[in-house]
Amino acid sequence: MKIHEIERHQAQPDTLEIILHLDPSLFWFEGHFAVQPLLPGVAQLDWVMHYATTLLAPGYRFHSIQNVKFQAPLLPETTVTLHLNWQAERQILTFSYQRHAGSERHTASSGKIRLCP
Repeated sequence: MKIHEIERHQAQPDTLEIILHLDPSLFWFEGHFAVQPLLPGVAQLDWVMHYATTLLAPGYRFHSIQNVKFQAPLLPETTVTLHLNWQAERQILTFSYQRHAGSERHTASSGKIRLCP
């Protein structure tokens, strides 16, 4: 996985924040769409699962999507923050991608994923 990670913060064992730069050369942008490339939802979910099962919930795997909402496109050359929160007792992972617009952040997508051991 070729992701340009800028920073990573993990203040609590069950919470993770990763700042990413969406490099236009990422293969996810190829062919997804010619006029205006955007990061597909499947890529966003793949990154969520990669970070969650590597850093927050090792030994767990995907079970089902509880809900997901794509509110705004993630475009090349965008900086985003991926927020992850693992609720082990419920086996629920919540996530959100927030686009950086100057000093402001706007939610681009969010959701809940059930994991299982």
